[in-house]
Amino acid sequence: MVKRQHSGGSQIARAGFVVVLIGILIYGFRNWAPYRQNPDDLLLPTTKRGKIVKHHYYTLSYSEDDELAEWVTYRLTVERLKRRHAKRTNWFEEDPYVSTGSAAYADYKGSGYDKGHLVPAADMAFDKTAMEETFFMSNISPQVHNFNGGIWRELEELTRDWAKMNKELYIVTGPVFKDNKGTIGRKSKVTVPGYFYKVILDLEGPEKKAIGFVIPNEVSTRPLSDYVRTVDAVEALTGIDFFPTLDDALEDSLESHVNNRQWPLKNSLYRTRIQQWNLR
Repeated sequence: MVKRQHSGGSQIARAGFVVVLIGILIYGFRNWAPYRQNPDDLLLPTTKRGKIVKHHYYTLSYSEDDELAEWVTYRLTVERLKRRHAKRTNWFEEDPYVSTGSAAYADYKGSGYDKGHLVPAADMAFDKTAMEETFFMSNISPQVHNFNGGIWRELEELTRDWAKMNKELYIVTGPVFKDNKGTIGRKSKVTVPGYFYKVILDLEGPEKKAIGFVIPNEVSTRPLSDYVRTVDAVEALTGIDFFPTLDDALEDSLESHVNNRQWPLKNSLYRTRIQQWNLR
């Protein structure tokens, strides 16, 4: 019997094909929805008007009627804030995981509104993928320029300071669909919310605590303390139960009151907002 000789080139080609195939399978698995289960999804809010979409480090509920997320939620830790910063991409793109299609970059072009992040890019600077996913348009909302770069920026910077103080925070952020400012969009009709909220929960600090904010989508000269709300008050306004899996007694205790002294503000940030950020 004559033995067939396989050429070395053929073996290399086959090996290369196997490597490519394995790479494709690994990529597909890593981006398959069940794999993308956010490890921080222990305290998912309820969904009132949206569909849940999971990313690697944050999860959102996308409202197709508004072409906005009704909420985004993620965990912010001091360890993540200390890591080397990934480069800010500034590359906005449609969210491939929103089955109905998310808003598009073109919807905001010429609208007069900023493409405001719900999950701040700076909160996800610990990882390249985390950073890139904050630029999905499902994480973006139309914000008045001096709101986005003013009081909203102040609150985001304070939140990072609070995470460093308390080690770990759970954060939920989204629009309040009240006194809306109409819609924008060439591709989609994106609702321009009248307000935005942020709810922050600390389960790791010396004292468990929570705080909420509801801020009009406009330039503000008022201190952040004027916009503090209990979590219960934000839930009543939005119709969302933010931490439904908490023990009922603990949930009632944390959500029914706020101790402002546990969430220190910074006069320096307030002065910077009034003297600089509001004027840009």
